[in-house]
Amino acid sequence: MVRARRNKSYRLAEIYDRRSREVPFNAEVAEVEVDNPLALDPGERIIAVRSVRGDPLGRLHAHHQIDEAQYRGGRAFQSDWEAAERGPQAVDPTREYVDGARSREPFTDSQRQAVLRLNRVERELGTDGAALVHDVLVLGLTMDQIGQRRAVRTQRWNDYFARRFRECLDRLALVYGFATEGGDRRAEARR
Repeated sequence: MVRARRNKSYRLAEIYDRRSREVPFNAEVAEVEVDNPLALDPGERIIAVRSVRGDPLGRLHAHHQIDEAQYRGGRAFQSDWEAAERGPQAVDPTREYVDGARSREPFTDSQRQAVLRLNRVERELGTDGAALVHDVLVLGLTMDQIGQRRAVRTQRWNDYFARRFRECLDRLALVYGFATEGGDRRAEARR
């Protein structure tokens, strides 16, 4: 008796493109390489699409205007800011009601460490640099909007703010340990 042959080759792992083909008309997206969450081998990476519409740091990194150390330093600053921030909080219905007065929750150790790192960053950047980093990384302002807030609306000022912001990102990378002082000097020597 003759065996029937299969017409198709049997392949378990079909390559499937999961990237979105349709994005909203006003979307600002960039491709980024990330760790594959479904990978069997550690360290396997895939290309994903992320939104950079409200993320000035992500936009600069996606357009290769800042390097990886500057990007990670900026993200570390944002993380510390979020950890240290003690803004408006929602009412917790599970807590006991006592005469309408809410006692403040004590600082956690991670909040205290974040505040200490932010104080060091402010000393390293100076008042103007810290304000510029705060405007871009926390408030999400563009260089044009920063110029309007400071009543300087020329392209020369926008270029100055952009250059100064990159210098501040270099300093953040040094403070958070993503770059070294020697590596920074070699990069400037190549320019």
